[in-house]
Amino acid sequence: MRRGGIRDIAPQVIVRNLQRAVPIDVADLENFAAKALRLCLRLRKSKQTDLTKQPEISILLISDRRMALLHRRFLNQSRPTDVMTFQHGEIFISAETARRHARTFGNSLAREVRLYIVHGFLHLHGFDDWSEPDAQKMEAAQEKILAASS
Repeated sequence: MRRGGIRDIAPQVIVRNLQRAVPIDVADLENFAAKALRLCLRLRKSKQTDLTKQPEISILLISDRRMALLHRRFLNQSRPTDVMTFQHGEIFISAETARRHARTFGNSLAREVRLYIVHGFLHLHGFDDWSEPDAQKMEAAQEKILAASS
C-alpha cells in the first residue's frame, strides 16, 4: 500500500498442506496468494479490516474429515464445506471438496483452490456473502482478483 496508509506492508502469507489425499503445489499457491493479497488490499474499505490488521495469514489445506469437524464446531453443520475463514487470519480449505467442486464446475483444481483463497481474503477484508447483493459484489471482486493475479 502507499505510504501512510493503513498498512505499509502486506501481511505474510503462509500456505500449509495438512492433508495427503490431494496433491497440492504449495509453492505455486504461496506465489498466487501473495499477488492476490496485494490486489485485495487495493480494494477500498471504509474502515480498517481484519485483513489489514494481520501480521500473518495462514492458509491451511485440510481433509474433508477435519473440515467437517470445524464446520460442526463453529457453524453447527454436519458436513464438510469448501472454505472457512476465521478473523484471526486463518483460512481453512478442504482439498477434497475443492477437487470435487473443480470436477463439478469444470475448473482445474488450482483454480478452485485459488478461488477459495481469494474468497477467504475478501471475508477478512470485510466482504460478506449472506445477502444476494453482497454475494454478487463479492463474486465480482473475486473474479477481478483471479483474472489479475493468474
